[in-house]
Order: sequence, then structure tokens, then C-alpha cells
Amino acid sequence: MMTNSVLHSDLAVPPGEFLLEVAEDLGISQADLARRMGRPPQAINEIIKGEKMITPETAIQLEHVLAVPAHIWMGLEAEYQLVKARQHATETVEQEVSMLDRFPYRHMAAFAWVVKTRDTIRRVQELRRFFGVASLHRLKGVKAYRPAFRQAVKSESSPEALVAWLRAGELAARGIDTRPYDDKGLRANLAEIRSLSIRTPEAFFPALKQTLAQCGVGFVLHPHLPKTYVTGATFWLASDKAVLMLSNRGSWADVFWFSLFHEIGHILLHDRRHTFLEDTADDPQWKKQEREADEFARDTLMPPAQYAPFVARRKFTAAAIQAFAQDIGIAPGIVVGRLQHDKILAPHQQHALRVRYQCNPHAA
Repeated sequence: MMTNSVLHSDLAVPPGEFLLEVAEDLGISQADLARRMGRPPQAINEIIKGEKMITPETAIQLEHVLAVPAHIWMGLEAEYQLVKARQHATETVEQEVSMLDRFPYRHMAAFAWVVKTRDTIRRVQELRRFFGVASLHRLKGVKAYRPAFRQAVKSESSPEALVAWLRAGELAARGIDTRPYDDKGLRANLAEIRSLSIRTPEAFFPALKQTLAQCGVGFVLHPHLPKTYVTGATFWLASDKAVLMLSNRGSWADVFWFSLFHEIGHILLHDRRHTFLEDTADDPQWKKQEREADEFARDTLMPPAQYAPFVARRKFTAAAIQAFAQDIGIAPGIVVGRLQHDKILAPHQQHALRVRYQCNPHAA
């Protein structure tokens, strides 16, 4: 009964206490025990006080001297060390409570990424579980999350919120079945993907997700989190599986499609070892790659050979825009967004053609 109690106690009870009790029951002093085991008396005293671990060799010696099986001593020692480790872990959790304000926990709980709770200790534990780290301090060391902490374009953005959004996308993407990444296949499907823009979200989302999966790209649409200020991200789960993430920030259709092709540009053009997080890097090389992705999206959606003549005609009525969009096979709102971006149209002009998606394609 005594052994069982010690093995399952939540208190860090050193196995030396049981050792001392057994020895005393047998009328063996510490000095005599040391002589019987051929160990220095100080070593036995340190074991009894929990300052020295019981090794396998020591456990076998105790088995011979005290007739208590070696596995009992090893079990007691293992339990003691585990309880001490858990106590230390609890202390480190308490030290991380002060970090909770950095994370959008309430929103994460609303999306069922973490458990809804007001207990601060439980919140830290939930965040550790969600991110897959032993400590929240370790987040900065995770390679995939470095762009979030490197962000500089928007000083009010939250790296922790960005990391939460990325992690949610990573977990969702792991559950998406994809074929091995096919660069040629993705390029060959660009026109088909582009043509989906004329459909409603309910119609295009399943087709878009399936087409990208066949090319080796897991497509994830996750809600926008406060203080993230991003619409897209790209990273690789494996050498043969890319992940393309979009948020529903703003819900503008033209922004959605531009962001989609921007991220496809990163997949096709840039280093697979990097996580590309929109608008979060002030490094010249990252800015260069962002410009390249922008140009890819711009020219894929509206090839210069078609867009330039349309602009040159200087006729931007609703009918003209709709006719041009139909000719090149994209939604007219994308054309309006491009004209407004190029300052050819004022923000309020042809606003009716520039639409917002009223539903969440992720739910389609």
C-alpha cells in the first residue's frame, strides 16, 4: 500500500523516504546500508534526501540488500522525477500568463482553435497545445513563424495574431488530401482557376479547392483575426505539398482573386523554404519577391495585351467594363478594382460592379 501511494502521489516525494522506512523496518542503519552496498555513506544520505537519483545499478543493489525488486525502486524514482518536472512545468506556465494579452484568445476560442475558458493557466496550456510548443517563448524560434515576428510594414499588427492565423492554416492544410505538387499542372490550370471568378462563392470554392489539390496545393480560407492585416500567405508542409492561405478580410471579390493569384505567384516563382506572409517584411529581397508576385497576379488576371487597348479606348461605362470582362472571362468587379488601383477610376466610380462576397466560401 505504501509503495502504491508513493507511485501515484501528486507530491514530489523522494524514493529515499521509502528507502529509509524499509531500512529502519529491517533494523539497518544508513551506515550499515552503505557498507552492505559498498557505497559511501554520503551517497546513501543524498539518495534518502532526494538529492541523488537512484540509478539502475543502485536499484539492483537495493534489491539484493532489502529484497525490494529493482523495478520498484526505478518506478519510484521515475515517478518522483516526473512529479518534479510537472511542478516545474506548472511554474513556467504561471510565468507565461503575462503573455496572454498578446494573443487573440477570445477569437481563437470562437473558431474552436482553443478551448473557451477564463482560467489563465488553462489558456497558456491551450495555446501551447495549439502551437505545438513547450513554451510560448519558443514561438519566435519556429522557422515558419519568423515572418510574423519580422513584420515591419504595419507597426500596429500583432505577430502573435499572425502566428495564430498561420498555425490554424497549417493544421487545416494537414487534413487536406492533395496529389504531389505539380508545377506544370498548376500553370496549365491557371486559366481554369481564373474563369471561376465569374461564379458565386458557393459554386467556385469547391472547384477551386479541388483543382488546387490536384496540383499539390492545399487551399485554406480562414477568418481574419484582429491586428493581422493580411489577406494571404504561402508556405510548404512538405517538398510535394504547398499551402495557400487566404483570409476573408474586407470580403471584396477583386481583392480575393488578386490575393489568390499573388500567392500562386509565390508558389510558382519563389523559394519553397520560405513562408510568404503578405505585407510583413521590410527587407529589400522580400519586397522584390512581393513585387514579382503582384506582377504575376496582375498580368495573369488581365494580360497586358488585352488590358492596355481597353484602357486606351478611355471608355469606362458599366456596359463597357462588363463587355471587356466578358471578353477576357473574368468578373467585372476585378476590372473595376484594377482600374481603381491604377487611379483610372475614382474609388466611388462603378462601385456597383465591385462586389463583396456575402457568404464565407470556407463554408461552401
